[in-house]
Amino acid sequence: MFPQPVEGANGPYDVGYLPRVEMCLCPVDQAITEPVAKLGGDPFWLEEPCWPLNPRTGEPLDFVGQIPVPAEPGEELRMAYLFLSYEDYETGGMDPEDGEAVLLVQPGGRIPGFATIGPAGTKGRSLFALDEADEMVPVEFRIETQPVPDTQGRYLEQDGSFDLDNYIGGKADYRNWAVVEAPWRFFFSLVCTGDTGPYFLNFGHGAGYAYLSPDRLEGRFGWDAA
Repeated sequence: MFPQPVEGANGPYDVGYLPRVEMCLCPVDQAITEPVAKLGGDPFWLEEPCWPLNPRTGEPLDFVGQIPVPAEPGEELRMAYLFLSYEDYETGGMDPEDGEAVLLVQPGGRIPGFATIGPAGTKGRSLFALDEADEMVPVEFRIETQPVPDTQGRYLEQDGSFDLDNYIGGKADYRNWAVVEAPWRFFFSLVCTGDTGPYFLNFGHGAGYAYLSPDRLEGRFGWDAA
């Protein structure tokens, strides 16, 4: 069950979507080919494929995952697709508008003006883990969600906590500050994992944060080091 939009949120420091739910990553034996929440694998496009490129190098960004966009009852399903650059152990996203981190929304979403989209047929890598030899091993996880207990949820909202790794909704537990300003609203967070995690994303021991525009048709993503 994914959160629904909440009225009255004005920016990234507000509770933009409720209730907060924790992401549970479930490894899969077969590729996921349906419009569900997942990390890794290939994107399940709801419109024509739209693969972003690194504007500096021209290389396709890595597909990290897809998360359903919170929707009012009766609204059509939309998906947010996250793409990040990767070079020399560094994951893109320190600057959410330099084109090295792109969060696309389909169907009917707006492509951010800073994004460089590859020609038809462009396809890059998907999310990976690093093995003992530092070789990239593709990974794929179905995302299941579970509610955050009330006591933990209250602590997160009031004082902040880093006990939750990956979560959707609620109030973001920023390491320092939001990397965007209002009216962008917090959507979901992914944690830095390092060399030995189930997947590799280097956020400087911090976390990455996804945001949506108030109409939920355009995305941003940026990370904040610890």
